[in-house]
Amino acid sequence: MGDFNLTVILDAIRRSSGGLSRVELAQIVGLSPQTISNISRRLLDQHLIVEAGKEGSGPGKPRTILRLNPSGMYAIGVHLDPAVTTFVVLDLVGAVVQHSSINTPGGNDPSAVISTMATEIGQLVSDSGVDRGKIAGLGLAVPGPIDLDNGTVVDPPLLPGWDRVELRNALAEATGYSVLVDKDVTSAAVAETWAGGPSGAGSFIFMYMGTGIGCGIVLNDEVIRGTSGNAGEIGHIVVDPDGPACDCGLRGCVKSSCIPQVLVAEAEAAGILDGSRTDNSGAEVQKSFSRLCDLADEGDAGAMGIIDKSAVLVARAVSVVTNTLDVERVVFGGPFWTRMSQRYLEKVPALLEANSAARLIHSIEVVGTGVGEDVGAIGAACLVLEHTLAPRAQRLLLES
Repeated sequence: MGDFNLTVILDAIRRSSGGLSRVELAQIVGLSPQTISNISRRLLDQHLIVEAGKEGSGPGKPRTILRLNPSGMYAIGVHLDPAVTTFVVLDLVGAVVQHSSINTPGGNDPSAVISTMATEIGQLVSDSGVDRGKIAGLGLAVPGPIDLDNGTVVDPPLLPGWDRVELRNALAEATGYSVLVDKDVTSAAVAETWAGGPSGAGSFIFMYMGTGIGCGIVLNDEVIRGTSGNAGEIGHIVVDPDGPACDCGLRGCVKSSCIPQVLVAEAEAAGILDGSRTDNSGAEVQKSFSRLCDLADEGDAGAMGIIDKSAVLVARAVSVVTNTLDVERVVFGGPFWTRMSQRYLEKVPALLEANSAARLIHSIEVVGTGVGEDVGAIGAACLVLEHTLAPRAQRLLLES
């Protein structure tokens, strides 16, 4: 119970942008002033919080403000995407201390990629100047679906040879850090709750726009993972009944109609792109998709039509999820988001409003991520902070 109360207080301080006094903490979390004082002392001794001056404008003693200590703890985050692998070191308040990225190595030899990742992680930590002893662990965001129990990815798109590879154990052995693995869409949602600011509060879905499209789910400030950790797999929502055939046997699924690989192929078939890609790897798809977005920005009617149609189809999928979950906000982000953000933000809000079952009761806000392009890697690092510091019901379980 003491550990749970400690995380509750730490979480309350984290969520307050200006910090909180002990009196305010007692009012917010409902614990006694003595309990608040004792736990605050523990957190100060562990260097997880600091006393950040005094505030008070009326009669009585000024109140000492408690805030998170950015240098009290760190975490490493890695986002494995078929196109680019991104690495960050994050401090306790969710700020990026060090960043790097590499093109994800091609081929189908995961062991070689893991070795490359471990080398990059070692260099990242060295460059950051962070005391390794203050690093709580390493989080890894990967394409879904995943097997959480074994720390593996299951038949990931555009990553041949990675099916059922025990990635968590292999990376832990290669780096010496404890490793947590989660889906990239879930990691992105976690990042938004930790470092997104106002967009990461309450109930929302995080629409992840990457090599694939998925959504992370947050309800009442809690990230929802589902029975096996694979909540948010929306690839088989039908958005265009007359669209391309999907491998599931249906037509016009998100997976077969909206993802960048499909849009690039459509542009190549229409002669908008020259179709000279050397392969179908994530890096080549990303390069071609970027060119498609360039053409749309330059006013090419064909390119604009493809991007705009994808916005309409994605909005249909988003409507299914928002109507099911009754959230207040949709947050878009991911490695492909920046290139399409302007056209999506122009079209999606009105489409979502028109299809909202609760539109007469409340509106649905549509925004871009408050975290930035590295939301997957930042979210992976936030997984470690969440696991270590966030209040969870499991902390209340007592061993017999």
